[in-house]
Amino acid sequence: MSKQSQTARKTVKDIAAAKGGTPLVCLTAYDAPTAALLDPHADVLLVGDSVGMVVHGLPSTVGVTMEMMILHGQAVMRGSQQAFVVVDMPFGSYETNADQAFLNAARIMKETGCQAVKIESGAYAAHQISHLVERGVPVMGHVGLRPQAINVEGGFRAKGRTVSERDRVVAEARAAADAGAFAIVIEGVAEDLAAEITAEVSCPTIGIGASAACDGQILVTHDMLGLFDWTPKFVRQYADLASVVSGAAAAYAEDVRTRRFPGKTETYSLRKPEA
Repeated sequence: MSKQSQTARKTVKDIAAAKGGTPLVCLTAYDAPTAALLDPHADVLLVGDSVGMVVHGLPSTVGVTMEMMILHGQAVMRGSQQAFVVVDMPFGSYETNADQAFLNAARIMKETGCQAVKIESGAYAAHQISHLVERGVPVMGHVGLRPQAINVEGGFRAKGRTVSERDRVVAEARAAADAGAFAIVIEGVAEDLAAEITAEVSCPTIGIGASAACDGQILVTHDMLGLFDWTPKFVRQYADLASVVSGAAAAYAEDVRTRRFPGKTETYSLRKPEA
C-alpha cells in the first residue's frame, strides 16, 4: 500500500466546517514537487487555471484546456498527501449547459483523483452547481473578479465598486451557496463587500484580494514566493525566490564557463581492478 493511500486527506466536510473558525490556508499548486512542499501547511491546494499564465506564459486563463488542467491535477495529487485538492474547470468546459459541466467535471475527477472542482460563478452558474452537486461533484464557486471573463471586462479590475455591481456580486455568491457550493472564492472586491458576503452565505469564503474577514485566504504560490517582478496589490511576498534562482543560475554559469564545474566530487572515476 502506498504512503499516499495510508494518509487521510481532508474532506469536503472538513472544509465546510471551517465556517467562522480558524481561517483556511489555501495555495495554488501545479506540479508534484511544489505540492509536496506546500502539503503539510495547506488545507486546500487549488490547481488553478492560473497555470496558463504562471507556468505556460499565456496572456490570460482563457486559453487553458481540459488536458492542461488534468495533467497538472494529476501531478499535484501525486505530490500531496493530506490537503484537499480542487481543480479549476477551464473556460468553455461548463458554461453551455449542466450536462456539459457534469461530463467535464466527472472527467477531471476520474482522471486526477481530486476532491472537488471550481467554477467561476456568473449569473448562469447556479444551475450548473446544483446539477453537479446532486450528481456527486463537490463544487467551489468563484465570484467578484473572474479572470475567465477578461474579454468581457476588458482587463483585470476590482469588482463591486458601484451599487449595481455590488448587488450583482452578492446575488451571485448567494446563488452559488444556495445551489450547494461547499465554499466560495471571493476575488478582487472591496473589504466591506467581502465581509458582507461572508456574513451572508452559509459556506466558507476564501479571499484573494478581498478581506481578512473571509473564512480563508488563497494566493498564487509563485506570487507569494516572489518569483515575478510584478504582483497584484493584494499579494504579500513571503520570499524573494526570483533573486535566489537568478543568483544560482549565474553562479552555475560562471562555474561552467571557467571549468570549475563539474569538479572532482561531481565526476565519476573508473573502479580499481578487482584482485
